[in-house]
Amino acid sequence: MITHPYTNRKFIIFFIIILVGIVFIFRLFYLQVLYNKYKFSAENNVIRYITQYPSRGLIYDHNGELLVYNEAAYDLLVVPHQVHAFDTNDLCNLLNISTDEFCNRYEKAKKYSMYKPSVFLKQISREDYAFLGEKLYKFPGFYVQARTLRKYPFPIAAHLLGYIGEVTMDEIEYDSYYKSRDYIGKSGIEKFFEKTLRGEKGIKVKVVDVFNREMGNFHDGDYDISAIAGSNITISLDVQLQAYGEQLMKNKKGSIVAIEPASGEILSLITSPSYDPNILVGRIRSHNYNLLLNDSLKPLMNRAIMGTYSPGSTFKIVNVLIGLQENILSPQTLYSCDGPESRPIKCTHYHVTPLDLKEAIQQSCNSYLWKVFRSIITHPDPNDPVMGYNVWYNHVLNLGFGKKFNTDIPFELNGNIPESRLYDSIYRKNHWTALTIRSLAIGQGEILVTPLQLANFAAIIANRGYYYPPHFLKSTKYKSNTLLYYPRQVTSIEPKHYEFIVDAMLEVVEGEHGTARWYKLDSVHFCGKTGTVENPHGKDHSMFIAFAPKDNPTIALSVIVENAGYGATWAAPIASLLIEKYLKGKVKRHWLEDRMLNSDLISSN
Repeated sequence: MITHPYTNRKFIIFFIIILVGIVFIFRLFYLQVLYNKYKFSAENNVIRYITQYPSRGLIYDHNGELLVYNEAAYDLLVVPHQVHAFDTNDLCNLLNISTDEFCNRYEKAKKYSMYKPSVFLKQISREDYAFLGEKLYKFPGFYVQARTLRKYPFPIAAHLLGYIGEVTMDEIEYDSYYKSRDYIGKSGIEKFFEKTLRGEKGIKVKVVDVFNREMGNFHDGDYDISAIAGSNITISLDVQLQAYGEQLMKNKKGSIVAIEPASGEILSLITSPSYDPNILVGRIRSHNYNLLLNDSLKPLMNRAIMGTYSPGSTFKIVNVLIGLQENILSPQTLYSCDGPESRPIKCTHYHVTPLDLKEAIQQSCNSYLWKVFRSIITHPDPNDPVMGYNVWYNHVLNLGFGKKFNTDIPFELNGNIPESRLYDSIYRKNHWTALTIRSLAIGQGEILVTPLQLANFAAIIANRGYYYPPHFLKSTKYKSNTLLYYPRQVTSIEPKHYEFIVDAMLEVVEGEHGTARWYKLDSVHFCGKTGTVENPHGKDHSMFIAFAPKDNPTIALSVIVENAGYGATWAAPIASLLIEKYLKGKVKRHWLEDRMLNSDLISSN
């Protein structure tokens, strides 16, 4: 029998066909039985992925008073593809919106996506949701997502605490944690401690029916991820002191900063005018923010850390400390307050001259401090003011001026301590002298400081030569429980010189000729220094720095009242009331308290 030469090939072809068939069968079995992806894709038509937003961490003051907590709110979302006919008026009545607004919102949702959910109405209150939730089944394609809004039991410290708002595209690009519609801390404590407070998002997978009603968890919740609540934090703020300070600054422009010298913890950070932080929460936020933004009094500006001022006579203490440290000055140094050489800077007070150093501080003598400053600049080399100026400049920076503290205080400014090259550029090198820059002797000219820096300077004097950078955080439970640590900063001025300054500042308050002698306390010895700051744009600013008690001080502060005149007229009495309130728990000088509380310096200027 003759075998055809191609007979064996047909068996090879049959074998290949059978092999391919077996491969297809196994592949189909894998896809349909073993592999879940396509099963889940089919089930996506009846399941809903709901982001679980974590509760944001709570914020407490240093005595355990709750400053910020969360309140439930709800976003109404819509999937246009799932929307079927329903009574539009009924939904509009529940949402308290017009039919035109409903149509505009719905068209916007359709333009975004027919198949993806988008927010139809944000931040529905818990009370409104109680009515909506019962009838939501009547509106296919609509569902709610739980959120939380911040609430403030005390209507204070708005700038300090900050606020939260929806993320921007830039913020989403910067941190992949955030998605559209997420909230983020925008300012203050909320911004700086965002990662501590925000927690971690979770997800729930729900089964829904054709009427958009949730039927339960998908696969008994096996694919759910629980949200992790944000960590609570305790800050150094004293809510009672903060509230009292804000009352004293009502109808005034300016700021108060109070610090605990032994730790650098900020006890109060007050800026005025201010606002109730609750008005920047929920759907009213945008409207109210625009009102604040366009207010000519600039209530959104945090003057305590962003306001920059000439320090005026409060800065005389700086120049005295530098003079003592450089041995060009002693407590016994006498200078006359009259005569031709005293004229470059006139004194605004009447003195019996000559004065010694303590008397000059007590009576805030401009002429005396001009001569101190001149001696600092000319001491190394009378023919080269740059040498003396750089010595002065380095001491000033070492005392906390001209730079940020870089702690947990967002948006603070540097202020300005001019470098010698500024005067080289203006007057040409070696063509300027101490007389050229004499305004620096009394804290005027190009010097700019923040109220925070002034309060820290008061803390340095209280500590006799060191400070801890001012900060808010007291404690938190976050990951490793490690806290921010700010090491002690020792200044370039020896402690013995501070002891003299402390005694001199006590005389400012308690001395016979002290510029703040009207506000001394019977039971507490406190030290201070007044300042009247020239303002080229209007009435002078009132300024005062202080600490108390004299020995083992527990509070140091700065007070600035803009366009208010002499430092002893407004800033000093406000500071003395705050000290009395903080140390004694109540104020006895009701006549002074009533005057400060009921004065309107904004309308009168």
